[in-house]
Amino acid sequence: MVVQSPKCVQESSISNGEVSLRTDSEFQKRVSPRLKEKQRVEKELLVRRRVELLDDNEEVVASAVGGGGGGGGGSEEKSSEKKKKTYKRRCIGGNVNQEEEKKVNGEVAKSAEDSEAGNGAVKSVVAEKSDIAKVKETIRLFNKYYLLLVQEEEKRCRKVEADKKASKVSKSKKKESKATKGSKSKKLVVPVLPEDTKSKAKRPDLKAISKMMENGEILYSEKRIGIRVGHQFYSRAEMVAVGFHSHWLNGIDYMGQNYSKLEEHKGKTFPLAVAIVLSGMYEDDLDNAEDVLYTGQGGHDLTGNKRQIQDQKMERGNLALKNCVEQKVAVRVIRGHESKSSYCGKVYTYDGLYQVVHYWAEKGISGFTIFKFRLRRQDGQPLLTTNQVQFSYGRVPQSVSEIRGLVCEDITGGQEDIPIPATNLVDDPPVAPAGYKYCKSIQVAKNVKLPTNVPGCNCNGKCVDPRTCACARLNGSDFPYVSRDGGRLIEAKDVVFECGPNCGCGPDCLNRTSQRGLKYRLEVFRTPKKGWAVRSWDFIPSGAPVCEYTGILMHTEDTDSVSENNYIFDIDCLQTMRGLGGRERRFGDVSVPTIISSDRHDDLRSESVPEFCIDAGSTGNIARFINHSCEPNLFVQCVLSSHHDIKLARVMLFAADNIPPLQELTYDYGYALDSVYGPDGKIKQMACYCGAPDCRKRLF
Repeated sequence: MVVQSPKCVQESSISNGEVSLRTDSEFQKRVSPRLKEKQRVEKELLVRRRVELLDDNEEVVASAVGGGGGGGGGSEEKSSEKKKKTYKRRCIGGNVNQEEEKKVNGEVAKSAEDSEAGNGAVKSVVAEKSDIAKVKETIRLFNKYYLLLVQEEEKRCRKVEADKKASKVSKSKKKESKATKGSKSKKLVVPVLPEDTKSKAKRPDLKAISKMMENGEILYSEKRIGIRVGHQFYSRAEMVAVGFHSHWLNGIDYMGQNYSKLEEHKGKTFPLAVAIVLSGMYEDDLDNAEDVLYTGQGGHDLTGNKRQIQDQKMERGNLALKNCVEQKVAVRVIRGHESKSSYCGKVYTYDGLYQVVHYWAEKGISGFTIFKFRLRRQDGQPLLTTNQVQFSYGRVPQSVSEIRGLVCEDITGGQEDIPIPATNLVDDPPVAPAGYKYCKSIQVAKNVKLPTNVPGCNCNGKCVDPRTCACARLNGSDFPYVSRDGGRLIEAKDVVFECGPNCGCGPDCLNRTSQRGLKYRLEVFRTPKKGWAVRSWDFIPSGAPVCEYTGILMHTEDTDSVSENNYIFDIDCLQTMRGLGGRERRFGDVSVPTIISSDRHDDLRSESVPEFCIDAGSTGNIARFINHSCEPNLFVQCVLSSHHDIKLARVMLFAADNIPPLQELTYDYGYALDSVYGPDGKIKQMACYCGAPDCRKRLF
């Protein structure tokens, strides 16, 4: 399920709300006139889309106009009767726009097959993804495998620890028995740990790469890929995953002799180098940013002291770089720098194409023969983001006094453990965020009654065994989080069950990860076109909880009188789990009937309008300032802890990617195009300024 979400008002372009497509029949309950109008408009929109798509195919126009025309006429008549505004709303469900387009496209394709032979395939309405989008998806898959393997390693460690404790208990009992009987006891036999628990690798990033190779999920294994200069990788393994550098250890990546068989490489001499990594492994390297003296591979001490211990040979990567000199082939240069955030203590940045201009052999510092290669950066590329000494994320302030454009030291008024400053370098004079009251927790409307707290699990201290923890059993008999980096969600799910107030475990339990409040230094800043936005001063690893979406929890029907409110977030977890309204279902090993606390189960099954929503218009937290993006770095996750009523689930925002400092935080609001109507009954449109390579150009 992809997100359709909330946002704050933007000045030159309003921040957002949402109208999600829902085609299900209305359920038997009181529904306000506004919601009925909303459902009618959504059905009308689907009909109009089908007509437009069919019109693009000349062979199927005749069969499409009949059914579509009638629906269009009916909608015009109703529009004249009721010119009522359809409000923009945000919701949790999947990307309605993409899913509905796929659905309609499938119907068009079927109609085309039924038409006369030779018609040809109907063009898909879903455009081909850019290289950047494919890279992002592949790294997300890598991160998923990585976290699954981290979980496996954590289980292994817990088992080893449990076996050690069992061994100590056994030894203690033996001693007690000896003292009691007053006789010689047999020699204590300490249990030997199973071989598999001893030998398992502790590098989940490398195991993740192996998994992707087995499944054929490596992107661009043919070594042709488009990556923007400045792109950051948080592991050598990530570069392998996207085919950017095929070796997690070797510094030189090259195309071997098998590439000479391809027509496009005819006449070239192989091997040919495609990329090198500069990470300080060789004592003879000299990095002057635009000009590099690179030491060839081989002959150095692998223990990490960087010293040469034997002569290098003109083979493999060295021969590949030599051939680049003779054939004037440029190579990609990636620099590695120290970082506590990455898997192996380094972060890697792509710094662009360099020409290998010269090579020679010489005696190195340690007295052994080495090959040196001089590389010069090609002109016309973006400026370098790294240098020999330090990796530059941008200028992260170290104190409040260093913040440029500061208009508010803490928008939370001390409510959060970590202050959230606001900056404005756009407006003249600069203004601070206004028109709302900051509140870190959900406020409940008077006419909303929360369910009673569930009993919870009987674990003590921390929940460690998913087979005995009642909360873990609701998550498919497993914990959804790993403990690394303070707790990370392995993958997006329909709903996550956390431990609650009646559980036996304490606040440090892993299964309470989303309940610990803000842990990253966030900043609200003004943008030229998108109004207020949010960024982090800290690195945020994928799967880490960022914040909860808070506001007033209220009945959806009670928003009838709310005009131009762009902060309403529908809690449509149930609709997403059912796959209603075109929402994309997520993986979720949960049993829906067991968690719906309602005697109107049949009505809920077909319900298309969420019963509850969160209104952050007048009161809310940092989440209300987070902008939309067509390629976001956050996702929305429903969480249940104190009760199990999915209609009243908590709404959490998690990191979808490894997010570097000062990158804007965004998530996909998921608007369906042409789904928002004004008071006059006409479709409203808004341009999207997210700047993503695959931007849809319109927010709605």
